[in-house]
Amino acid sequence: MRAAVTVGEGAMRVVDVPEPGAPAPGEVVVRPEAVGLCGSDFHYFLGHIGSVPDSQLYPRILGHEAAGIVEGVGPDCPARLHSGMRVAIWPVTPCGHCYPCRIGRSNVCVNLRLVGVHRDGALQERLVLPAAQVFPVGQQPPAVAALIEPVSIAVHAVARSRITAGEKAVVFGAGPIGQAVAVAAVDRGASVLLVDPVPSRLERGRATGAESLVVEDGGDPLAAAREWAGGDGPQVVFEATGVAEVAGTAVELVSQAGRVVVVGLSSHEVPLRVADLAFKEIDMLGVSCCSADEFDEAVSLVSRRQDALAGLVTHEFPLEQAPEAIEYAIGHPAEVMKAVIRLEDA
Repeated sequence: MRAAVTVGEGAMRVVDVPEPGAPAPGEVVVRPEAVGLCGSDFHYFLGHIGSVPDSQLYPRILGHEAAGIVEGVGPDCPARLHSGMRVAIWPVTPCGHCYPCRIGRSNVCVNLRLVGVHRDGALQERLVLPAAQVFPVGQQPPAVAALIEPVSIAVHAVARSRITAGEKAVVFGAGPIGQAVAVAAVDRGASVLLVDPVPSRLERGRATGAESLVVEDGGDPLAAAREWAGGDGPQVVFEATGVAEVAGTAVELVSQAGRVVVVGLSSHEVPLRVADLAFKEIDMLGVSCCSADEFDEAVSLVSRRQDALAGLVTHEFPLEQAPEAIEYAIGHPAEVMKAVIRLEDA
């Protein structure tokens, strides 16, 4: 069968690989139909992923944002799973023994293993997965169903924020994750302001139900965001850019006793005024992967809000063009919201 294999830093090739065997007890065989490319894939492709030792980086089949068709069901799988059904892949495998796992937060397992990061992912024509990692999605189109994984990060971020109906939230970054956060927050009854320097992203973001603020070159969004929030400022600020300085802006902007939720990834140090953390008594919260229950909630959210989320998919490529696709997506961030690799005809 065919697979897009990352063979080294900045190098991906579409090659023949062995077919998987029959599913063992508790496993299923999935034929991927659509696989989204995200920032984590870009980091891995470029060799900038810190959670995998250099000696184990390559070769690797990427792809953790995926939807596909179940083609085989092993013994002892849940009765709800059967061949021919479309599923989304929850890529998380916790160890079950570490401190986070013991306190019910296995999504931040110390020994976490992710499909497409620590084991081969969905940029291949078939793969075998534990039954617990596939979630039926009904008749959702494949490219839309592939959005469930990034939307699950937004569901987790909004849960961490404890946002409630009537509260105001500012989301820095109108990329796929930022827009998914806006959809999830609006779904809870919050008022949301999306902030981004790229007008085309904010134009797409209107479908989320959020208001928008364009940040001009060298501009300071603080005054405008404060004016939008009114009163004491927004109760919640989401940092979804991965730009270190924005985390400091979020701390400065959020209201007293508010919550700052960091969703964007960056290896850079963050400049913070420590007194703001103390005197404002804010909660500064990180976001990693989601739980199984939150992934199931994301399945439902994507089904309800396809109108707002389907437009995030701006580019589609066949599997044979996966190397060109990832390079194009990395090189055109303002143009590409979400690139999806299609495998339906594989």
